[in-house]
Amino acid sequence: MRQILDLISALEVAGVSYVVVGGVAVVLRGHARMTVDLDLALDLAADNVLATMDVLREAGLMPRLPVPAEQFADPEVRRTWVEQRNLVAFSMHDPEDALREVDLLATTPVPFSALLAGSDVLRVDGVPVRVASVEHLIAMKRASGRPQDLADIDVLSELVSAPIVDDDDRHDT
Repeated sequence: MRQILDLISALEVAGVSYVVVGGVAVVLRGHARMTVDLDLALDLAADNVLATMDVLREAGLMPRLPVPAEQFADPEVRRTWVEQRNLVAFSMHDPEDALREVDLLATTPVPFSALLAGSDVLRVDGVPVRVASVEHLIAMKRASGRPQDLADIDVLSELVSAPIVDDDDRHDT
């Protein structure tokens, strides 16, 4: 977790507009589970994406795809990748450490402005971390629909709704 916090701290210092989503967000919301990568939703304005790339490169990460990272900042290139190559996320990884990977979402089912407005800043070991709301995480995971996402929805749903116990369901024996 320290490596993730160091990356987030660097994003904060650089003024990057981001929201943590995915498995790390689920963990920060209170469910302990394994996750390797850091998933980020970004304000996809070119200057914000370029600032993100600068931070990630400075941290030793490089694009998993054989393309310059700056291409992800170009809205037309990104649109083409999404529409023609089914790009979901642009991955930056550390060639020296397989456990260091950041996925930058190319699109989100919840608009970034809503993700940002609904997010919370949680302090983790003194680092402010902007995390998507439970409701937005559920919506994003429902849209993905992978088995791990469906399992996460069950856990996250418990965080937003307490179990209802009907008096008729209680039986004294």
